[in-house]
Amino acid sequence: MAKPQEKVRFGERLKQIGQVFAFTAKQDKWFVPLVIGAVAIPLAITVTIVLLTGGWLWIPVGILFTLLAVLIVLNLRSNTAMMNGMEGQPGAAASLMENMRGDWRVRPAASSTTQFDMVHVVIGKPGVILLAEGDPQRVRNLLSQEKKRLVKVIGNAPIYDYVIGSDEGQLSIRKLRSTMLRLPRNLTGKDVNALDKRLGALMARPQMPKGAIPKNMRPSKGAFRQQRPR
Repeated sequence: MAKPQEKVRFGERLKQIGQVFAFTAKQDKWFVPLVIGAVAIPLAITVTIVLLTGGWLWIPVGILFTLLAVLIVLNLRSNTAMMNGMEGQPGAAASLMENMRGDWRVRPAASSTTQFDMVHVVIGKPGVILLAEGDPQRVRNLLSQEKKRLVKVIGNAPIYDYVIGSDEGQLSIRKLRSTMLRLPRNLTGKDVNALDKRLGALMARPQMPKGAIPKNMRPSKGAFRQQRPR
């Protein structure tokens, strides 16, 4: 079952907004000029109305519109900055899905290789969604193997698969959120819970990454000797 979201305190919310401001300003050179415009234009209009009409009640209205304009700019530009930072990063698709609103059950790197190719398994009302990241040739083989493993337990649930990337035939990380939201709702909440349990049992034993084991992960020559009973 999905855990209920905890309420965020007002002070923590302000801290989060400050962090988003700092991150977006660092990533997006147009953010600060747009924020200045979002502040200056509504305030200029408010001052003009007050001077012409003498209605001081327009001041709080102008302040509210200024805050709204700043938040709109922040939302639009922070999403763009976040996508710029996530593009090409291993695990970006799983991270984005974990932060999406709605009932999405994400299992990052359910299948992977030592070359950082990975397939994330997502369960939601559309069904089972496989998101592959890495070298296109290797991840397609990984996708095929993961499909064969999951088909045994998902029953009639639909299964979708995407290779994340910017080449032809791949799904851009920028379009991942909108693509997921456009998928048809094929399952009910109970179906999602039941499917999540079945896949949880299947994936209880983690798979070893496919490929050559890096030298720093190999056991030492004397490791097995020490484990032998004397």
